[in-house]
Amino acid sequence: MKLQNFQVKDNVVIQKFIEIRKKSHWKTRLNLSWSNWGFGIEPFETSCARLAKYNIHFIELHGNKYGPDLGYKAKEIRPILDDYGIKVGGICGMVSPESELSSNKPHITQRSIDYFRRHIEFCAEMGGKYILFAPGAVGRPQKYDDSEFYRAGDAIRILADDFQKHGIRAAIEPVRAAEVSFCHTFKEAKALIDYIHHPGVQHIGGDLYHMLVGEDHIGTTILEYGDYLTNLHTADTQRGALGNGFLDIDIVIMALYIIGYNNESCFVTPEPLGPGGDPYPAMWGRPDPKVLDELVRQTAEYFYERENEVLSASDEELLR
Repeated sequence: MKLQNFQVKDNVVIQKFIEIRKKSHWKTRLNLSWSNWGFGIEPFETSCARLAKYNIHFIELHGNKYGPDLGYKAKEIRPILDDYGIKVGGICGMVSPESELSSNKPHITQRSIDYFRRHIEFCAEMGGKYILFAPGAVGRPQKYDDSEFYRAGDAIRILADDFQKHGIRAAIEPVRAAEVSFCHTFKEAKALIDYIHHPGVQHIGGDLYHMLVGEDHIGTTILEYGDYLTNLHTADTQRGALGNGFLDIDIVIMALYIIGYNNESCFVTPEPLGPGGDPYPAMWGRPDPKVLDELVRQTAEYFYERENEVLSASDEELLR
């Protein structure tokens, strides 16, 4: 029987994985992290204890320094992180209509620039590797005008020297059209990087949920943009825990190993926020801790299980 188109692309990834693993030992595994803003306003130590319990040793911090006196402070959270053996992978930049880089109101653009400067310094202080952000506001799918792309690029270029000075990767995140007005695909994120044209802005923060609707094939997209990818948000097809939907996580894992993603600057970061056009209200929620425990447990156990299965499988088992 003739293969479906997606199966043909699956096999491209599988064949490359089989070929490259013949000369790779892969003693270093992928870095599993977690984006903590979906935990709402629960105590930071509670979140860290949960991650450590399920063998997650990295965290993507909520970018909550909304003003000079607000948000995380290194002297307060570093001891907690140390106690639980957790390191900061990066920071999730929050971009709303009140603070965004593509705004047609200059004072809002400046507010966003100031916001990111605080987080660049903080990320470096905490030993993080990246800050991810959408170039337009999340929860605003209606465009202002046809110049959003250029305003965002010009504003990000202002920040590029700061990113470079502090050694922090600026990771532009493509987000589905239901949530943002532009930059929905890796190709569009790369076009923005090219427009900015600065060595301080050279990375992409992917998200499997957005890739499901924005890309032709997740695995081949990872291969095509492997030099740019530094963080990959994960969730299953219903934006829930891995293993609850029909996402082919094996193909994702194979693609990541092919591009050499198992290194100290790259992270697989679950962000299972549930469906909807504006997930940001979750940052102020009070989720049931038992629900969060199960979300983390299932995701971590399933990811580690599938990673082990992929790495130990024979060629015959991988070929479908």
